[in-house]
Amino acid sequence: MKAVVYRRPGGLVVEEIPAPQLEDGMLLVRVVNTGFCGSDHSLIESGFLADGTILGHEASGTVAGWGKEVSGFKAGMRIILRPTFCGNCRDCRTGRPYLCQVHRRTIGIGDLPGGFAEYLTVYPQMAIPIPEGVDSRNAALAETFAAALHGINTARNEGGSALVLGGGAIGLAAVRLLKILGFAPIALCEPVPGKRDLGMRFGADHTIDPHREDLRQKTREWTQGIGFETILECSGVAENVPLAFELIAGGGSLCMISIVFKGITLNQPMLMNFKEFRFTGSYSNTHEENIRCLAWMAEGKIDARPLISDLIPLEQLPSVYRERINPGRTIKVMLQIGEEF
Repeated sequence: MKAVVYRRPGGLVVEEIPAPQLEDGMLLVRVVNTGFCGSDHSLIESGFLADGTILGHEASGTVAGWGKEVSGFKAGMRIILRPTFCGNCRDCRTGRPYLCQVHRRTIGIGDLPGGFAEYLTVYPQMAIPIPEGVDSRNAALAETFAAALHGINTARNEGGSALVLGGGAIGLAAVRLLKILGFAPIALCEPVPGKRDLGMRFGADHTIDPHREDLRQKTREWTQGIGFETILECSGVAENVPLAFELIAGGGSLCMISIVFKGITLNQPMLMNFKEFRFTGSYSNTHEENIRCLAWMAEGKIDARPLISDLIPLEQLPSVYRERINPGRTIKVMLQIGEEF
């Protein structure tokens, strides 16, 4: 089968590799669409990725076979794939299965080959059925929306003013979800005009170019001097964190959905005392959050397809990575690998 494989030191290459062997307790999945995630880019550029890794975790596909210990599946069943968890460890018992350290298995960013390939094998617990009325491209992007939803859930606010810093795929997904959940006003801070335009389509009440306008002044204007009750950091720009300390309302909630790899300098850490706001991070998402996003897609509340800036065959991924993904010229690259539905 064809796959895009990470090879040191050159990066992504297209290879013909053996199709995965189906084991007794596993599912064989024919991959249909796989999205390229920002975490895939981070792993490639980190220098720590193992030679031979097949990335790709935002995958939709169909069941192509199953081992003799597996039941409850039909050939052609449409699914997305999320990590396993044990259900018994401290993290699982406290409602954080995405942090499970006992039996967490995942594709692409874990111990199983990912969706930048024509076929893969997964544990049956990883399969989430795709509802009727949800196409394969939307389904592959359910995880993007679930990551944004998890950040909103982690922030723990129900409504009120909200600021999204960064209009990449997760930031734009967050805008749409905040609108569905009744937050208002919703503001998006993003320097790229096309992303701001999409933010307005997804439900933002205000957008701002931070390179041309004063976000501090606009925050005072949009929130009557109170500050934003919820701020979601989705840009990965370290300097946005101390800025958010200034922009947040007293008793508000700041959640870092993005992963920042460089050090953060907090010029006014005392604002945490004076404002008593919640500052937290967000990691991954739950099966339930993916199911919720799929249901909203089926209901017509979410259409993720406008996020797709590049729809390409598997073979083009290495060149598109060099020419568009790595320079930051895309919103969401979607691979068309199998027959779409």
